[in-house]
Amino acid sequence: MSSDDKPSEKPTKDKAAKDKSVETRSEKTGTNGATTSAEKSAENGTANKPAPKITDSWVGANPNKRGVPEGLWLGCDGCGATIFRKELEKRLRVCPECNHHFYISAPARISQLLDQDSFEEWFTNISSLDPLGFADRKPYPERLVAERAKTGLDDACITGRGYLRGRPLVCAVTDSAFIMGSMGSVVGEKLTRSIEQATELKLPLVIVSGSGGGARMHEGIYSLMQMGKVCAALARYHEAGGLFISVLTNPTMGGVAASFASLGDLVFAEPKALVGFAGPRVVQATVKAQLPDDFQTSEFMLAHGFIDRIIHRAELRTEIARVIDYCGLRQ
Repeated sequence: MSSDDKPSEKPTKDKAAKDKSVETRSEKTGTNGATTSAEKSAENGTANKPAPKITDSWVGANPNKRGVPEGLWLGCDGCGATIFRKELEKRLRVCPECNHHFYISAPARISQLLDQDSFEEWFTNISSLDPLGFADRKPYPERLVAERAKTGLDDACITGRGYLRGRPLVCAVTDSAFIMGSMGSVVGEKLTRSIEQATELKLPLVIVSGSGGGARMHEGIYSLMQMGKVCAALARYHEAGGLFISVLTNPTMGGVAASFASLGDLVFAEPKALVGFAGPRVVQATVKAQLPDDFQTSEFMLAHGFIDRIIHRAELRTEIARVIDYCGLRQ
């Protein structure tokens, strides 16, 4: 073989070097030629750092990070809308989307209804006894202590004298947060005394009912007797020429609806308030018939003559003041 026919040794050496280079690179990158995570970490200077721990929720990933405070937003029971709490308070706790009227406590109701700093509370020194020694899940005295701690109220009713747009009146409000606003001996006594004071002072009387419990079973017959006692005081007030405006809110049920709440010279109600004696399910099971969808709502009661007007919460002050002026009772 001539020298021209011999293969060149230089390409062979270059090929070997190239193969070695490829082989070395393959060892570093893996069989598919991709850079390994270890090498990437080394290149980024993070080879010695542990992998981040994966948590079940991103909320708990950083405990030092500030989140959204609880209670900042509320869901509407009427339409399901999410409402900013401050906006709801500004609108007197009425949904801006569907006009659903949220629950408000008795002190908040008085603050909304009467002139600022005009309310003088009466009969704060009355408290319930336990004549029956009643106990359900806990003894009645312990339940009263727990309810007072939870609501900040002495009982389910606040009564007193105040001014509404400059007009003096006697006002009472029941609160469903305290044992569902049920009427025990304290509620009956405070209402009776307030009605008697309104009779003596010749002042209009406004009672805002928010009681879903009726007569308080913990006091038995003593509770039922309050219905007759309050109604008798209202009869004497009526004979003396007094003006009684009853305002029904959600819920107004049981013995409260069956007594003083339905005896107003004028009976107002908030929209879509539940008003009745027994609940809709109890009535349906008793009569064994399908009830209307709006059964026992204030709209249903208005259509059947049980109440006189449905008034939006924001307009309640104005309407009560107008009625007082119309009846010539402004002092």
